[in-house]
Amino acid sequence: METMEQTSREAEDRRIAALRLKRRRDFFWHLVTYLVINGLLVFVWAIGPRATFWPMWLMVFWGIGLAFHAYYAFGRQEVTEADVDAELRRSGRSGDTSGR
Repeated sequence: METMEQTSREAEDRRIAALRLKRRRDFFWHLVTYLVINGLLVFVWAIGPRATFWPMWLMVFWGIGLAFHAYYAFGRQEVTEADVDAELRRSGRSGDTSGR
């Protein structure tokens, strides 16, 4: 028989999983946009006078933003109720929220 705590944790786990999936999907579309736009800019550069490779500047700075987005989507972990419970156990305050 499930307790309220198990049901609550399962709901929290589902919410976090859905959030991770959304972040990954958002990153995928950001990556596709980056590749399409920069591909078009390189094409414009290639058919032009080719003085300097000016698309590089956009690629570098947008790439930095894309790297941060990748970290946010794949590297960063949400704090869960289990994490909070573990921290409370480590600090010796298992569930005591009275502020003492």
